[in-house]
Amino acid sequence: MLTNAPRGTKDILPSQIDNWLYIEKKIREICNSYAYEEIRTPIFEHTELFQRGIGEGTDVVDKEMYTFTDRGGRSITLRPENTASAVRAYLQNKLFADRSLVKLFYIGSMFRYDRPQAGRLREFHQFGVEALGEENPTVDAEIIKLAVDFFNSLGLNDLILKINTVGCPKCRPVYRQKLQHFFSDKLDQLCSDCKNRFEKNPLRILDCKTDHDKEFMQDAPKIKDCLCDDCREHFDRLQKLLTAANVKFTIDDRLVRGLDYYTKTAFEIQYPALGAQSAIAGGGRYDGLIEEIGGDSTPAIGFATGIERILVALEMQNLLPKVDNKVDAFIVAVGDDAEIFGFEVLDKLRHAGLKTIMDFAKRSMKAQMKQAAKFNARFAIIIGEDELQTRSLTVKNLSTSEQEKIDFETLNAINNCDEMIAVLENDQK
Repeated sequence: MLTNAPRGTKDILPSQIDNWLYIEKKIREICNSYAYEEIRTPIFEHTELFQRGIGEGTDVVDKEMYTFTDRGGRSITLRPENTASAVRAYLQNKLFADRSLVKLFYIGSMFRYDRPQAGRLREFHQFGVEALGEENPTVDAEIIKLAVDFFNSLGLNDLILKINTVGCPKCRPVYRQKLQHFFSDKLDQLCSDCKNRFEKNPLRILDCKTDHDKEFMQDAPKIKDCLCDDCREHFDRLQKLLTAANVKFTIDDRLVRGLDYYTKTAFEIQYPALGAQSAIAGGGRYDGLIEEIGGDSTPAIGFATGIERILVALEMQNLLPKVDNKVDAFIVAVGDDAEIFGFEVLDKLRHAGLKTIMDFAKRSMKAQMKQAAKFNARFAIIIGEDELQTRSLTVKNLSTSEQEKIDFETLNAINNCDEMIAVLENDQK
């Protein structure tokens, strides 16, 4: 139906927008304190960017992307995530020219054709950060600490941080071979997706939600037994850094993340109060992605979190702030000439910074006063025949029902919000 939004999408209504602005304010505060700068990339990109960046054989590329051919015959995809887009922007705009470490954050819509569920729609919104240009595990620790600090700033304190390493191109082929050997005689017990992953990307079998709890999965080879010296040293250093920053974590040998571009560090933050779908953030290092897209070999790391999931968590825990939607003043004007004068008053109060509205339906004074009460207005500014003749205003305090007349020129001389409120209050005493 034309009156329904497409399945998996949702309107963000005026009554909900303050919650979104609250989260976005917290995002910008934490990113500013960590010196990360905001970037905004296009909502759609060339399809090949995601095919090469995310990896063919992943669920995202094979099943979930919104891809179409534009009028010029080009294959275009609505972005399913923002890391590949941020990397493309980093290369195209030569952000690396001014500094060795580029620190970015983004907030925006992503699109995946998935089964809609609580906290995850087909159009969903992500906050993410990317640090490009440095291989030092201290950057990994900073990224993880930023994520933890962000959730703590929202009041989500009972977090579980899981970390792992997924190796690098030197040691991962050894692990891949061990996994294929282990799963070769268990293929008939794997789901159809994992049977396909067996050849393309056997690490993804460990991340499968269908096969995750099968008994034989507990005996699968662990990557820590296959790490090269560089990866082992990197992971050990990360653990020491997190411990030094008083960040609690657990090592999850089966945490591999869902995208192909991850190397070395992988991590996930869970909020157990959400139940089965407790993961609220995830990320890791992607040292090969920039080269894969067409740049020079460049180390990088990042994470992303779904804003809808955060809202669910905050609502469950009653952590969203109470919003005061009161209107400062409601202009009650009776008659055509009074309406013109009222519009002049309306403009003056707004320029002084007061949240002010007036009735445009030419209702009776009684009906307009009801509207003022409905909008929870602090003051009703009444303009009738007498006020029109003397260019004065009757100001009624709707909480006390006290009212006094004020000369318009008194208000007209004020340009400060606090002074204006003080005059409206003091002239009633």
